[in-house]
Amino acid sequence: MNRKSQMHEHLYEIHGNDPWTMTCHLLEYLQPFKHLPAHAVIGIKPNLVTATPAGHGATTHPQIVEAVVAFLQAGGFSRIKIIESAWVGESTAKAFEICGYTALSKKYGIPLKDLKQDKVVEKQVPGMDIQVCRQMETIDYLINVPLIKGHCQTRLTCALKNLKGVIPDAEKRRFHRLGLHRPIALLNTVVTQHLIIADGICPDPFFEEGGRPSSLQCIAAGFDPVLMDSWAAGVLELDAADIPYIRMAAEAGVGQSMQSIDQVVSLNTGSRLPRAHMPDHDPLAGDILHESQACSACRSSLVNALNRLKENGKTLIPVERIAMGQGHQGSTGAPDLLGIGDCTADFVCHLPGCPPSPEDISAFLRHCNTG
Repeated sequence: MNRKSQMHEHLYEIHGNDPWTMTCHLLEYLQPFKHLPAHAVIGIKPNLVTATPAGHGATTHPQIVEAVVAFLQAGGFSRIKIIESAWVGESTAKAFEICGYTALSKKYGIPLKDLKQDKVVEKQVPGMDIQVCRQMETIDYLINVPLIKGHCQTRLTCALKNLKGVIPDAEKRRFHRLGLHRPIALLNTVVTQHLIIADGICPDPFFEEGGRPSSLQCIAAGFDPVLMDSWAAGVLELDAADIPYIRMAAEAGVGQSMQSIDQVVSLNTGSRLPRAHMPDHDPLAGDILHESQACSACRSSLVNALNRLKENGKTLIPVERIAMGQGHQGSTGAPDLLGIGDCTADFVCHLPGCPPSPEDISAFLRHCNTG
């Protein structure tokens, strides 16, 4: 087995609190661009799901991406761009600014590509057609820089799910209608990620919107997104077998799940920090929410609203009285159900928004509870 094959069967992790230095050490060790032509077009895809700083636990630390850019430019690569599309209802331009990428772009003279403004192309896979932003066809080498964090519907988002940011908003909504897992797996069969650098500095282990960062202080690099995600599940104390899109992606030939802890190479074992236990902070856990094909942004707004009400000592509306999601479109719902979001516009009592903000949901539920 040659060195390249061996490296693709392993992950490489480093621990510490300096994202720039940690990323440089990983790149110097791996030398992933050694055989890449200097004229290659390189796309870097962080996770900028929302316009919040990385310390909030939802977005990729800009120091990681900056280290990648500096390493590439030092190696003679000049055709570099950062690509992203924030989640439905959020401005990518605002996310670029707030998350530190606009400043990074100016410093290094590299373009930021807002994929919400891009045209789309249709890719065919068995049993499904997928719309992908056309910008992806201009990229020769894709560097995926996801966050290792929780997700309120799929439980985990890392390398595989981060590619959802290269499809248009309408397709994101369709993925939710289809149940997320199979579409995510199939998307990874038509969009290839060549290098993954996963941010585990201070991710939120529960929600992709952040708000509950956990100090994990690690970054991992690898070449196989299935291997990366099966390992990342363990980082968040999840079982990869309980996350269907990981298995589906493996079955579709995207990569292979981790078989042994020996596949993880630690560049600084001695400095490894203890991993904190992840308590359950999801106020919807165990409750019956009338959710049908809801987008992550809407559900996460509800979770944050419920947490705010609880922290402020407010009496909560029973979760089983709340409905949300595209599956409720055209339905009037039960008389006592409270609709959250535009998809419940035909409910007798509903809150508009796509998605509504946590503040609006909190106010709505407070009003309904006292009305």
